[in-house]
Amino acid sequence: MNKKFFICWLIIFIAWMLGSFLIHGTLLSAEYSQLPELFRPEAEAQQYFPLMLLAHIIMAGAFVWIYMRGVNNSAWLGQGIRYGLAIALLGVVSTYTIYYVVQPMPGLLTIKQIVFDGLLVVLLGTLVAYLYKPANA
Repeated sequence: MNKKFFICWLIIFIAWMLGSFLIHGTLLSAEYSQLPELFRPEAEAQQYFPLMLLAHIIMAGAFVWIYMRGVNNSAWLGQGIRYGLAIALLGVVSTYTIYYVVQPMPGLLTIKQIVFDGLLVVLLGTLVAYLYKPANA
């Protein structure tokens, strides 16, 4: 692990936090507030915010680490999009589908979560590919 890895980790962490806030803290927050049986009230959730930060730190580090272990000499943009799609299918689509099965989550909300978070992860894949591209690319 080198300096580039840690810089990418920090950038992906910040981008992921901002994207997640945009999606879950603004775009979907009104829908979440309609489901008090599934989500903590805002004041209670804030007590757990350090765990949210920790989770995003871990996800961002793993995201960059997996990418850097599999990066190759193909075009960075296509590689980033493919990587983001693979991670979205592995994490986002499967996780929200499982949540839908075991929780009384509205179907339309689940679709929005999959689409929004899926797009975010593809964008993050593109960002990490851009950050890791060779200097001559």
